[in-house]
Amino acid sequence: MVLVGFLITLPVLVFVFGGRWGSFQTTSAPNVGGRHVVPGGVTTTQKNEAPKNVSVPATATKSLPQPQDKLLGGLLSAAFEESSCQSRYKSSLYRKKSPFPLFPYLVQKLRKYEAYHKKCGPGTKRYRKAIEQLKAGRNADNAECKYVVWFPCNGLGNRMLTIASTFLYALISNRVLLMHVAAEQEGLFCEPFPGSSWVLPGDFPHNNPQGLHIGAPESYVNMLKNNVVRNDDPGSVSASSLPPYVYLHVEQFRLKLSDNIFCDEDQLILNKFNWMILKSDSYFAPALFMTPMYEKELEKMFPQKESVFHHLGRYLFHPTNKVWGIVSRYYEAYLARVDEKIGFQIRIFPEKPIKFENMYDQLTRCIREQRLLPELGTAEPANTTAEAGKVKAVLIASLYSGYYEKIRGMYYENPTKTGEIVAVYQPSHEEQQQYTSNEHNQKALAEIYLLSYCDKIAMSAWSTFGYVAYSFAGVKPWILLRPDWDKERSEVACVRSTSVEPCLHSPPILSCRAKKEVDAATVKPYVRHCEDVGFGLKLFDS
Repeated sequence: MVLVGFLITLPVLVFVFGGRWGSFQTTSAPNVGGRHVVPGGVTTTQKNEAPKNVSVPATATKSLPQPQDKLLGGLLSAAFEESSCQSRYKSSLYRKKSPFPLFPYLVQKLRKYEAYHKKCGPGTKRYRKAIEQLKAGRNADNAECKYVVWFPCNGLGNRMLTIASTFLYALISNRVLLMHVAAEQEGLFCEPFPGSSWVLPGDFPHNNPQGLHIGAPESYVNMLKNNVVRNDDPGSVSASSLPPYVYLHVEQFRLKLSDNIFCDEDQLILNKFNWMILKSDSYFAPALFMTPMYEKELEKMFPQKESVFHHLGRYLFHPTNKVWGIVSRYYEAYLARVDEKIGFQIRIFPEKPIKFENMYDQLTRCIREQRLLPELGTAEPANTTAEAGKVKAVLIASLYSGYYEKIRGMYYENPTKTGEIVAVYQPSHEEQQQYTSNEHNQKALAEIYLLSYCDKIAMSAWSTFGYVAYSFAGVKPWILLRPDWDKERSEVACVRSTSVEPCLHSPPILSCRAKKEVDAATVKPYVRHCEDVGFGLKLFDS
């Protein structure tokens, strides 16, 4: 693999990041007015001056931020060998300091959970005992260890959001989180819990994802319908009288049907199951905050509601060294020494396709209205402005290359009014999402992290990929709104999010036994409707 790190004054071998990761070709940097233009839009002088965005000694150009607290104020455990997962302690160096303070109670809960996971996780005597009881079809009373087993659904962004939600559920319901790692997800994340694994062992007796669906007889909703379990008097139900496990199906378009999951009387029953299998693609953390019996505990863990995924995501998700190598090399070569980083994430959904011309027009309207990029000029500026010579890097995350080509072309062909230099990059363009490709998911994870290092982010509405990136960053994004169903063009280009929390697209019924729709945003001060999904909810700090 060829590393970018040369002083570009002669024809050299460089990566062309408008194509696939790792593709490269030989190219000569064109000369414009005595400056060399590097593919991607960066300009350098012809003399022995170090080019911006190319890895050179830190004393020559801008350097990385000074090392921050590598444990993120106690969020991360120190009980890991750093070389085994370099991203765990290095990724924070590429971001600004978190805008959300970490509260001691959450730290205590995490350390307590880690000890619990180590005591009950795979390979322990307690785990083997629990598996034996599961295989024997028994749900024992007073079990020492309880488990929630997560199964994947949909793309990487969805998976990361629901893993974080399931972990939060494990924290408040005293369960061990185990994760079914499908082939397309192997090698993406480091282990987050010291001394144990969160990977579900392959010999788990109910390890068939195809058998998990909304109509499964083991689902809690169907157990209620078929009188296998009752929730009218939870205190009278013994654990040993219950089936060996319960299945929860928490999928976006089905979530309104799952009101039984987020009611106190149902949680009291669910907590009696030693084994729970959960399949979801949703960020259902806001629904947990709306479950009365969990509200006080969650308030102690997260006095700032907007910090939920921000903290849990930074705690759980650490790219493996292979993926981190992609992230760090790209960052060092193109983003480390610029003055500002702006990320654009464009996602086109098949159920509501938008023509390229309309989406590009909407993006440029957002850029212009929100002043996300410098204005174009008609002549080279006199370089007397305060912004002259500064470099803004634009990172485009999209399955398509057209947005990169158009924006790069604008700043390649025209100067800016203020003399700023705009460099445009796109790490990959896969043309279509490939849920079952491990290589595709490695690139997607790398781009989520690169996007999360940006100072400003504009993203497509409804995109879970974008949700994860801006929540990691702790940055409120500009959201490119979807057109109305009967229109091809959105009248409003973009709006600023009021929160860095992801959106729960389909919230549950709030009233439980009342069986009447109640708008949580009207009665709960810490939730609002999402800017991009009008009926969705997101956690919010007033």
